[in-house]
Amino acid sequence: MAGIEFYTNPMSRSQIIRWMLEEVGEPYEEHILTYGPEMKSDAYLAINPMGKVPAIRHDGKVVTECAAICAYLAEAFPEKGLAPKPEERADYYRWMFFAAGPVEQAITANSMGWVPEGPQKEGTVGFGSYERTVNAFETAFDGKDFAAGDRFTAADVYVGSQIIWGLQFGTLPKKPGFEAYAARLTDRPAYLKAKARDGELIAAMQAAEAN
Repeated sequence: MAGIEFYTNPMSRSQIIRWMLEEVGEPYEEHILTYGPEMKSDAYLAINPMGKVPAIRHDGKVVTECAAICAYLAEAFPEKGLAPKPEERADYYRWMFFAAGPVEQAITANSMGWVPEGPQKEGTVGFGSYERTVNAFETAFDGKDFAAGDRFTAADVYVGSQIIWGLQFGTLPKKPGFEAYAARLTDRPAYLKAKARDGELIAAMQAAEAN
């Protein structure tokens, strides 16, 4: 059995972790879960009480939440060079968790039509406003090619996924900084390998449903 177990559904944020696993390059065992009873089963709830994917199990320990899994895998396999160097840590943690916090909240609120009205309500929510969050997010790439500096790290898997999906589905505007950054990521061999595997799984699921 592989040292990493990966609990996933290809039509989910699990695609982020598939990409991260391919960047790490270690063998892993995938467990494909369907939405509904299987994902809410007692067996899986014992792994993730939220009853959602993705999750990984490594050396007997479970890690959930995409940003946490990316950070964990980078540290678990330091020889892969995906964890931050000392001088990269500030931007690495800042932008990974900015993407996981304010950006995720702002995109969700905007998609749902939830708009904080006035300074007081903006101060109550963690992201302030969608526009302010988006503008702040674009500054992540001022003067550098990647989230933590001039090289690719695990932060780019999470931050990059947010931006690639945001541009694809229209939840983020097509700002020049976002588009240039996404273009630097989507031709990476690990990204392409992950997309191909999830594409195969999605096609198989859709074919099964059609029959």
